Amino acid sequence: LKTSEVSKHMIFTGNPGTGKTTIARLISRYMKAIGALSQGQLVEVTRKDLVAQYVGQTAPQTMSVIRSALGGVLFIDEAYSLYRGKDDSFGLEAIDTIVKAMEDNRENLIVILAGYKKEMSTFLEANSGLRSRFPNIIDFPDYTGEELLKIAEIQAEGKGFTITEEAEQPLLDFFNEVQSINAAEAGNGRLARNTIEKAILKQSERLVKHPGDNLSELRKEDFDFTITVKPAEETDSF
Repeated sequence: LKTSEVSKHMIFTGNPGTGKTTIARLISRYMKAIGALSQGQLVEVTRKDLVAQYVGQTAPQTMSVIRSALGGVLFIDEAYSLYRGKDDSFGLEAIDTIVKAMEDNRENLIVILAGYKKEMSTFLEANSGLRSRFPNIIDFPDYTGEELLKIAEIQAEGKGFTITEEAEQPLLDFFNEVQSINAAEAGNGRLARNTIEKAILKQSERLVKHPGDNLSELRKEDFDFTITVKPAEETDSF
């Protein structure tokens, strides 16, 4: 049967800490494994890696990054920062260069753009050909409190610790409360990681006072349940 080439470029939308970069890494390896990409490397960049400070330098700098990504995935985090309005000639030059390179290397390059929903919607209007070149839009929702608890348990286990049963419910309540207030500021998966790292430090202080305690247990008193995030402003949907 005849086969036709389909666009594999993608847009990942969602708040920080929802796994966008991790999934991009997995996609690069997967595409290499099935033969869709020749190398399978992930090149992660932001605006500062693509846009130069002086006239005439942005296109060559952007092309240099693209060449390093050929055969793999070019992952542009906070991609919306490339477009700062019609007067941002440097950003527009970088976007135009990327669009052309996508066409020239469509069989051996996958471009993944990542960022907040609202900002990415605005970004797609920067170039008339952008939206049509990214048919695969994947939203990464914020984690629930239950999911963050599971992530925290995995993080703890990976470091040689276990969370005691008495600490699980307070942790779940804490994660639920923080996520309901402002998941973006809290950092989603990063919140779970930071919570565990702080608990380990606090546990070490407890062990100095009580050296007979189990070294691998993270108890309720080891966790800081102080909520510091501020309520999120209203945001538009994608």
